Amino acid sequence: MKFAVVLFAVIAVAAAAPPKNNPSDDVQILKEYNDISASSYKFGFEQSDGSKRDETGEVKLIGENEGVVMRGSYEYIGPDGNTYRVDYVADENGFQPTGAHLVGIAGK
Repeated sequence: MKFAVVLFAVIAVAAAAPPKNNPSDDVQILKEYNDISASSYKFGFEQSDGSKRDETGEVKLIGENEGVVMRGSYEYIGPDGNTYRVDYVADENGFQPTGAHLVGIAGK
């Protein structure tokens, strides 16, 4: 059950990643790592288009239920050529992103 929760969390967060600037670009993975166990995980990658992602998660007891607490960040180069970085925590208080470009939207 714990593995399914962790796997679901990884898939859900991966689906929320920002889209590539140009879908026809041939983007290469420059670095990647992952380590998954029954109660925790960590993964990350860096791509040739400047995108980066790092995340850790662990199963924690939240009240009477188990849940996955995630911390991480992602970076991407926007259409304007600027690099955008989002740091986040996802826990019993929900998804909490921070980033200089998010001021006034999701807060910093």
